[in-house]
Amino acid sequence: MHRKVIVPSVLAASLLLVIPASAASSGPGAPGIGDPYYPASGNGGYDVSHYDLRLKYQPTTDLLEGTATLIATAKQDLSRFNLDFGLQVSEIRVNGAKAKFATSGAHEVEVTPAKPLARNTPLTVVVRYAGKPSELKVDGWTAWHRTPDGGVAAQEPDSAVWWFPSNDHPLDKATFDVSVNVPDGTQAISNGVLQSQSSRLGWTRYNWRSNKPQATYLATLAVGRFDITTDRTASGLPIVNAYSKDLGDNAGAARASVERTGEVTEWLEEVFGPYPFNALGGYVPNVNAGFALETQTRPFYGPRQFQNGANVSVVVHELAHQWYGDSVSVEGWKDIWINEGFARYSQWLWSEKQGEGTAQELADWAYSLRPAEDAFWQVKPGDPGPENQFHGAVYDRGAIALQALRNEIGDEKFFRILKGWPTERAYGNANVGDFVRYAEKVSGKPLAQLFETWLYTPGKPDASALNPAAAQPAARSAQSAPARSAPAKPAAEPKSWKKIAETNTIHDTGHDTGHGSEPGHRH
Repeated sequence: MHRKVIVPSVLAASLLLVIPASAASSGPGAPGIGDPYYPASGNGGYDVSHYDLRLKYQPTTDLLEGTATLIATAKQDLSRFNLDFGLQVSEIRVNGAKAKFATSGAHEVEVTPAKPLARNTPLTVVVRYAGKPSELKVDGWTAWHRTPDGGVAAQEPDSAVWWFPSNDHPLDKATFDVSVNVPDGTQAISNGVLQSQSSRLGWTRYNWRSNKPQATYLATLAVGRFDITTDRTASGLPIVNAYSKDLGDNAGAARASVERTGEVTEWLEEVFGPYPFNALGGYVPNVNAGFALETQTRPFYGPRQFQNGANVSVVVHELAHQWYGDSVSVEGWKDIWINEGFARYSQWLWSEKQGEGTAQELADWAYSLRPAEDAFWQVKPGDPGPENQFHGAVYDRGAIALQALRNEIGDEKFFRILKGWPTERAYGNANVGDFVRYAEKVSGKPLAQLFETWLYTPGKPDASALNPAAAQPAARSAQSAPARSAPAKPAAEPKSWKKIAETNTIHDTGHDTGHGSEPGHRH
């Protein structure tokens, strides 16, 4: 009788024949997507293409129950992957099979599928969960606003953690179906187009669809009692605006502002090109918040934006973000200037249109308003740091940079860039360097030094960097004066300045969470 002897190397080789290659080489996906500003945001190893959220919300108790289905693709051989989420999970299935899961960190759910996932294979993740979003705090702050008649999810840079599991970073954009069941007499507002609405046994279900790629922080949910207005733009885009029934003294001013959404969008199309989505609108819930947010297709406006009367400028700002920030999203949060600098500059262009101060007058005023020693000039809009992500310099100095670009290359090429950029980069992501290279390509001029001066160099730039032509001395005699080093302060404050300045609270924080920030924008 002969016995076959299997040496260790042969044994190992034979075992490899029965172990799938993906199992042999698979590993866990990273717990963060790699953003240095927010290392825990997003996750590695997979990419989501669609979220299907089926929710039930009880306004009286703030209980949210949900089933989230994520359609994704594994981007590496995965033994485990993370979801960003904070509510209580009861079950997770991956490709139909029950998966193990555990929580870690402030808002991480570690999911271990029944078997490893091979790279580039389709991935369906179903998560069942429930909880009270108002009871969830992450590092002491919250994105969930409790209202007298419901709740609202709206925040930047994070809000999804409070109401659905996700890959929570703008690099992973997806389409959305949001179906919400609420008690009769209560409405549920979300992004995109209302596909259907039906009532049964005392509950009403609203089905919303956002059919273009959308960052998770731009997804929104508002449940309460709203007055809803509907309309269409000249091109047929549906407009849905919603106002809490208990806005009090701010109600009239809110409507006088937000009801101009269609008009503002039609004007912005002249500046930025065709509107990139299939729905429009805005909503004003009864929350104790002073900020606004560019939630895709349906911006959120805190009632305090209208405490001094109508303010169309804030509507201009949030709608401009639909091109700059929503359709073209940041690659990383350090690139926030390609959102906020352009949204602020759109307010300056609106002022120009209204005859209330040209963009140049507003740039000169913003430049001369703060002395060189002001800390404002130490913030770099092109990479402000997470603590200064929504600093005023990102807005005003960022908008001055655009006026400097306009002066350098002329109106024809400047406005060609403003239209071309969101078309070339539609539904994708970009960084500041991408924009600089695009501007150089269109203008045919080297612009790196201009952007280095305004976006990356601490200190107040010389006035000649804002408007070289204005800094040239007039041709007089041989004793003509040297070029001025600072623009003359405008004789009068531009008429629009105060209204624009009122929107500086767009990303302000208050005191609801006990450490200097209300639900709104994490710094």
